[in-house]
Amino acid sequence: MCARYTMATAPDELIEEFEATLVAKEIPARYNIAPTTEAPIVVQSKEGERRLGLSRFGLVPHWAKDVKIGARLLNARSESAADKPAFRDAFRKRRCLVIADGFYEWRREGKQKIPHHFHLAGMRPFAMAGLWAIWNDPEGEKISSFTILTREAEGAAAELHDRMPILLQPDTYAAWLDRGRDDPDDVREILKWHRARELSSFEVSTAVNNVRNEGPELIQPA
Repeated sequence: MCARYTMATAPDELIEEFEATLVAKEIPARYNIAPTTEAPIVVQSKEGERRLGLSRFGLVPHWAKDVKIGARLLNARSESAADKPAFRDAFRKRRCLVIADGFYEWRREGKQKIPHHFHLAGMRPFAMAGLWAIWNDPEGEKISSFTILTREAEGAAAELHDRMPILLQPDTYAAWLDRGRDDPDDVREILKWHRARELSSFEVSTAVNNVRNEGPELIQPA
């Protein structure tokens, strides 16, 4: 699964890397992104423009009665997302790039949870396959939210967990965002091309275990 991650890359670099237009006032550096907080995603408009903005981590389907459901919908299994009521509409029509430059996974040592930070060489930004939704709250505010798709773990990630986020290959971004591509089998084909084997990791401070902690010191090797 993927419930905590990092995104500290400068907005200008993100705009260039993902060929997107910035629609948020700012994209703050974050070293401990946790459920229900806002984080950057890229979506494609009906006109075909890629838009980089902030969205709430934890999908809130349009039919939800309460925003709290998002805390339970942080991840979607790629193998079954097309069939689950919470995800099937988004899997066909509202796919996004969840922007990150690393994610955390934990190793258990007795009662201790030892965090590790997974990343590409040079801490380069990458896109995790995501789904997004718009929910109208009772006061009429539109809330954008997202979930991260996962797959069976491979490479370094498999040493700590049986699942991992799907890191899309850059040459599949256009296909993943394409609103006209709505056949589930076709969409699943895109997910076969991923970057699991490019990841490496190192142990970091247990300070990251507290969601209130923030700062670049969280991703320094322990």
